[in-house]
Amino acid sequence: MSIKKFFLIAASAVLFTGCAMAPAGGGASAEPAVAAAAERLRLAMIDPTPAALGALVADELSYGHSSGKVDTKASFIGDLVDRKSDFVSITLTEQTIKVVDGHTAIVRHTLAADTNDSGKPGKVALKILGIWQKQGGEWKMLARQAVRI
Repeated sequence: MSIKKFFLIAASAVLFTGCAMAPAGGGASAEPAVAAAAERLRLAMIDPTPAALGALVADELSYGHSSGKVDTKASFIGDLVDRKSDFVSITLTEQTIKVVDGHTAIVRHTLAADTNDSGKPGKVALKILGIWQKQGGEWKMLARQAVRI
Protein backbone atom coordinates (compact mmCIF):
# COMPACT_ATOMS: atom_id res chain seq x y z
CA MET A 1 0.00 0.00 0.00
CA SER A 2 1.33 3.41 -0.91
CA ILE A 3 1.87 6.06 1.75
CA LYS A 4 -0.67 8.30 -0.04
CA LYS A 5 -3.35 5.60 0.15
CA PHE A 6 -2.51 4.97 3.82
CA PHE A 7 -3.01 8.66 4.71
CA LEU A 8 -6.31 8.80 2.81
CA ILE A 9 -7.61 5.77 4.70
CA ALA A 10 -6.37 7.17 8.04
CA ALA A 11 -7.94 10.59 7.34
CA SER A 12 -11.24 8.95 6.42
CA ALA A 13 -11.22 6.95 9.64
CA VAL A 14 -10.62 10.09 11.70
CA LEU A 15 -13.45 11.94 9.93
CA PHE A 16 -15.95 9.10 10.42
CA THR A 17 -14.93 8.66 14.07
CA GLY A 18 -15.36 12.41 14.68
CA CYS A 19 -18.84 12.35 13.11
CA ALA A 20 -19.89 9.37 15.19
CA MET A 21 -18.75 11.11 18.38
CA ALA A 22 -20.65 14.35 17.71
CA PRO A 23 -23.53 14.83 20.17
CA ALA A 24 -26.94 13.95 18.76
CA GLY A 25 -29.15 16.97 18.17
CA GLY A 26 -26.36 19.36 19.09
CA GLY A 27 -24.96 22.48 17.59
CA ALA A 28 -26.49 24.20 14.62
CA SER A 29 -28.99 21.39 14.01
CA ALA A 30 -30.72 22.17 17.34
CA GLU A 31 -30.86 25.94 16.79
CA PRO A 32 -34.18 25.93 14.85
CA ALA A 33 -35.86 23.96 17.66
CA VAL A 34 -34.54 26.41 20.26
CA ALA A 35 -35.69 29.37 18.13
CA ALA A 36 -39.15 27.79 17.83
CA ALA A 37 -39.36 27.37 21.62
CA ALA A 38 -38.29 31.00 22.14
CA GLU A 39 -41.01 32.09 19.69
CA ARG A 40 -43.63 29.98 21.49
CA LEU A 41 -42.58 31.65 24.74
CA ARG A 42 -42.89 35.11 23.16
CA LEU A 43 -46.44 34.29 22.06
CA ALA A 44 -47.34 32.71 25.41
CA MET A 45 -46.17 35.84 27.24
CA ILE A 46 -48.60 37.93 25.14
CA ASP A 47 -51.52 35.50 25.53
CA PRO A 48 -50.63 33.61 28.72
CA THR A 49 -52.11 30.35 29.90
CA PRO A 50 -50.65 28.20 32.65
CA ALA A 51 -50.47 25.21 30.28
CA ALA A 52 -48.61 27.04 27.48
CA LEU A 53 -46.15 28.72 29.85
CA GLY A 54 -45.68 25.58 31.95
CA ALA A 55 -44.69 23.59 28.89
CA LEU A 56 -41.95 26.11 28.03
CA VAL A 57 -40.47 26.84 31.45
CA ALA A 58 -38.31 24.51 33.55
CA ASP A 59 -39.42 23.73 37.10
CA GLU A 60 -36.06 25.15 38.26
CA LEU A 61 -36.60 28.53 36.52
CA SER A 62 -34.64 31.53 37.77
CA TYR A 63 -35.94 34.65 36.02
CA GLY A 64 -34.07 37.87 36.83
CA HIS A 65 -35.98 41.02 35.89
CA SER A 66 -34.31 44.32 35.07
CA SER A 67 -35.78 45.67 38.33
CA GLY A 68 -33.81 43.12 40.33
CA LYS A 69 -36.83 40.94 41.14
CA VAL A 70 -36.19 37.23 40.68
CA ASP A 71 -39.10 34.98 39.69
CA THR A 72 -39.57 31.26 40.08
CA LYS A 73 -41.67 29.24 37.65
CA ALA A 74 -44.78 29.73 39.79
CA SER A 75 -44.36 33.50 40.25
CA PHE A 76 -43.42 34.06 36.59
CA ILE A 77 -46.51 32.22 35.33
CA GLY A 78 -48.75 33.69 38.04
CA ASP A 79 -47.79 37.30 37.27
CA LEU A 80 -48.43 36.82 33.55
CA VAL A 81 -51.74 35.00 33.98
CA ASP A 82 -52.93 37.56 36.60
CA ARG A 83 -51.83 40.44 34.29
CA LYS A 84 -49.51 41.95 36.91
CA SER A 85 -46.96 41.58 34.11
CA ASP A 86 -49.01 42.16 30.94
CA PHE A 87 -47.39 42.18 27.52
CA VAL A 88 -49.60 43.68 24.81
CA SER A 89 -46.93 43.13 22.14
CA ILE A 90 -43.36 41.82 22.11
CA THR A 91 -40.82 42.21 19.32
CA LEU A 92 -37.55 40.29 19.46
CA THR A 93 -34.56 41.39 17.38
CA GLU A 94 -30.85 40.61 17.13
CA GLN A 95 -31.43 37.06 18.36
CA THR A 96 -28.45 34.73 18.57
CA ILE A 97 -28.54 31.11 19.62
CA LYS A 98 -25.56 29.03 20.67
CA VAL A 99 -26.18 25.35 21.46
CA VAL A 100 -23.40 24.32 23.81
CA ASP A 101 -23.59 20.58 24.37
CA GLY A 102 -26.67 19.34 22.58
CA HIS A 103 -28.99 20.00 25.50
CA THR A 104 -28.11 23.52 26.68
CA ALA A 105 -28.54 26.70 24.64
CA ILE A 106 -27.62 30.33 25.21
CA VAL A 107 -30.16 32.67 23.63
CA ARG A 108 -29.63 36.44 23.46
CA HIS A 109 -31.96 39.01 21.96
CA THR A 110 -33.27 42.53 22.26
CA LEU A 111 -36.87 42.76 23.44
CA ALA A 112 -39.13 45.75 22.77
CA ALA A 113 -42.64 45.57 24.23
CA ASP A 114 -45.79 47.47 24.89
CA THR A 115 -47.03 46.62 28.36
CA ASN A 116 -50.14 47.10 30.48
CA ASP A 117 -48.85 45.93 33.87
CA SER A 118 -51.70 45.92 36.38
CA GLY A 119 -53.67 48.13 33.95
CA LYS A 120 -50.90 50.76 33.57
CA PRO A 121 -49.74 51.21 29.92
CA GLY A 122 -46.01 51.37 29.28
CA LYS A 123 -43.10 50.45 27.04
CA VAL A 124 -40.01 48.45 27.79
CA ALA A 125 -36.72 47.87 25.96
CA LEU A 126 -34.48 45.09 27.25
CA LYS A 127 -31.46 42.98 26.44
CA ILE A 128 -32.24 39.38 27.35
CA LEU A 129 -29.97 36.45 28.14
CA GLY A 130 -31.81 33.14 28.25
CA ILE A 131 -30.50 29.71 29.12
CA TRP A 132 -32.57 26.91 27.61
CA GLN A 133 -32.23 23.24 28.46
CA LYS A 134 -33.54 20.19 26.65
CA GLN A 135 -35.67 18.28 29.15
CA GLY A 136 -37.65 15.20 28.16
CA GLY A 137 -37.06 15.98 24.49
CA GLU A 138 -38.39 19.56 24.77
CA TRP A 139 -36.54 22.87 25.07
CA LYS A 140 -37.41 24.70 28.30
CA MET A 141 -36.24 28.04 29.63
CA LEU A 142 -34.07 27.33 32.67
CA ALA A 143 -32.85 30.87 33.39
CA ARG A 144 -33.38 34.37 32.06
CA GLN A 145 -31.82 37.73 32.87
CA ALA A 146 -33.09 41.07 31.61
CA VAL A 147 -31.22 44.39 31.49
CA ARG A 148 -32.85 47.71 30.56
CA ILE A 149 -31.47 49.56 27.56
